[in-house]
Amino acid sequence: MGDVEIRPPRPEEYAAAGEVTVQAYDVDGHLADDVGYDAMLRDVASRAELAEVLVAVDSAGEVLGTVTVVRPGSPYAEISRPGELEFRMLAVAPSARGRGVGEALTRAVLERARALGIRRVVLSSLDRMHSAHRLYERLGFARLTERDWQPFPHISLIAYQIDV
Repeated sequence: MGDVEIRPPRPEEYAAAGEVTVQAYDVDGHLADDVGYDAMLRDVASRAELAEVLVAVDSAGEVLGTVTVVRPGSPYAEISRPGELEFRMLAVAPSARGRGVGEALTRAVLERARALGIRRVVLSSLDRMHSAHRLYERLGFARLTERDWQPFPHISLIAYQIDV
């Protein structure tokens, strides 16, 4: 991962970061529910105003992945409570998978929590995002079943937590 830099996106990278996010969700069939989530995934500019967005960029400047870091009570927060940091919309370009980009982005979130003095990181994930679940569990995240929820009757999200 020495060839990948994790940092906030530059405004000129917002469109690429949005497209990477949509592609990642779409290739895995996670947009099949057609609830309009692709528009939110694509809108990095709005997320960057209301949350903290990070991108993984290679040495050529290509956006390989992205994640959104959220504080409790903010517009993008779903399950976080005071004293927790939440992340959402972790995505890796299909062409960059298997290179550790998702892990690097997740570790960057954990480091961000430590830097802020926040002791717990939480997230929600579609119940069928099995690759992501394997990553979270390998990094030490544990299920947080009492915060599982359904934004729509046909969409189930499961929660995870890790103490940092």
